[in-house]
Amino acid sequence: MTTAPDWQTRVGDVWAAEWRRTDRSFAALSRQLDAAIHALAPNAGRAVDLGCGAGATSLALAAARPELEILGVDLSAALVAVAQERAAERGLDNLRFVAGMVPQALEPHSPLDLAVSRHGVMFFDDPLAAFRGIAAALRPGAPLIFSCFRAAADNPWASETIASLGGRLDSPAGYAPGPFAFADRDMVHELLVDAGLARISIAPADYLYRAGEGADPAADAADFFRCIGPVSRTIAAASEADRPALLERLRVVLSQHVVGDAVEFPAAAWIVTAYAQGSGK
Repeated sequence: MTTAPDWQTRVGDVWAAEWRRTDRSFAALSRQLDAAIHALAPNAGRAVDLGCGAGATSLALAAARPELEILGVDLSAALVAVAQERAAERGLDNLRFVAGMVPQALEPHSPLDLAVSRHGVMFFDDPLAAFRGIAAALRPGAPLIFSCFRAAADNPWASETIASLGGRLDSPAGYAPGPFAFADRDMVHELLVDAGLARISIAPADYLYRAGEGADPAADAADFFRCIGPVSRTIAAASEADRPALLERLRVVLSQHVVGDAVEFPAAAWIVTAYAQGSGK
């Protein structure tokens, strides 16, 4: 389980340091999600990126819709600092970022014409209250579009690698904050309905999760997983004496997924679209 305080401290700090490799791992999914977002994004108005991380989705939207005012919100001040630096480098003056909680951070920016998120909505302590707040911040008929992982078993970058270390990764029964919190399609649908959202679509998105690349892609992937994800927690909990053996077992599995100069795993997500109640598209 990954909680809000984790993102505000150690987890957020690590993701801020590793943003280039995390963006790389999600690049193939981002292309699909960005296409879905840009198909519905208005030319002007106000939008929010929920759990914006290092800003990849916000940056793509800001470039595609220069007249749209975009706010990126994330719990991690370290990630927000990275996103701000990236936006400044690109000269995107229709984009700003704040560190804060959803939905409280949305109030000054409401009403919203669009809400989006790349894997940033699975960590709410109270998801129903959060989505009710998001729905209330949207104009009638405005869309919410987000991605989230499907089941752990459908994501071998997580389930297969943790199994190599003797662990097991199951999707939670019910809701628990974490990467696979929204794996259950029916649960997600019910949650959004209860939050007051309508016209819900939950579509599968399959993609390749790039974990490593370069001259020794298996070593790069092992180092990445040592920092990020379920494997990192297992390695961190092991004794100093046991870690080299664990890392070697991990490298063996990763080497089986080397193609050319990259380590890639099949990965499975949902792309979810829902609308605020009222008139609209």
